[in-house]
Amino acid sequence: MKIVHTPDELKMLLKDAKGSVGFVPTMGALHSGHQTLISEARKANDIVVVSIFVNPTQFLEGEDLSSYPRRADADEKVCELSGVDYLFYPEASSIYGRDEVSLKAPDVRGYILEGTSRPGHFDGVLTVVMKLLNIVRADRAYFGQKDAQQLMLIQEMVRQLFMDVDIVPVQTVREVDGLALSSRNVYLSAPEREEALKIARSLKRAGKLVMQDILSVDRIKVEMLAVLEPLEVEHVAIVDRAFNPLETIEIDNTIILVEAMVGNTRLLDNIWI
Repeated sequence: MKIVHTPDELKMLLKDAKGSVGFVPTMGALHSGHQTLISEARKANDIVVVSIFVNPTQFLEGEDLSSYPRRADADEKVCELSGVDYLFYPEASSIYGRDEVSLKAPDVRGYILEGTSRPGHFDGVLTVVMKLLNIVRADRAYFGQKDAQQLMLIQEMVRQLFMDVDIVPVQTVREVDGLALSSRNVYLSAPEREEALKIARSLKRAGKLVMQDILSVDRIKVEMLAVLEPLEVEHVAIVDRAFNPLETIEIDNTIILVEAMVGNTRLLDNIWI
């Protein structure tokens, strides 16, 4: 595995690469969910590139940019053991300049749900993903379904800007107790982690209702909110795959999403129906 620190060096190395390139962009603090993304990239591509970059433009004022988990040595070991060919580890100064061209998330779908609680967050996400995709020029890029709104917006960016890359969604990976894996889980105290399990339980409850042929969105939301008490819930949303709100569950075209604060930690989770 080769560790690369600048865009120009990585572009040069990949310029004459033989075969397909799979790309997994991350912010580090790698866990089993990231390893699953890397594994999927490894299965389908000749070359695998992973980036680790804690992107400053997607953090709002007062968020956890300075304290975001950073584990460089452990992350490098995970990548090496997972068969990564190139680990891209840039500094912010090599990604951003002083007078940046701005990339803005869609006015509607970029400012609903997580975009409501974190206005401007997705502007930063799309900006850095665009930059990274342009550097790597991968055939396929891999993103987890846990960040469903982010995934949808990246897919839309690629489609609308006619970018030549396949965005590959990968299912959410969970702990044995059902908690969705997230780098931010390390912030949770033991009691908070127990409270966080209510998020997965609420989604499990929603899934059971659908299996019982209860498809009313209002009914499902009420039962989910009861399971989530007393968490500070940012939203419970039921949308189609294009993130339009639904009144009735549509099988094979529905995402049920939860965003909640557990202590000072914002957690996201969802199920795809």
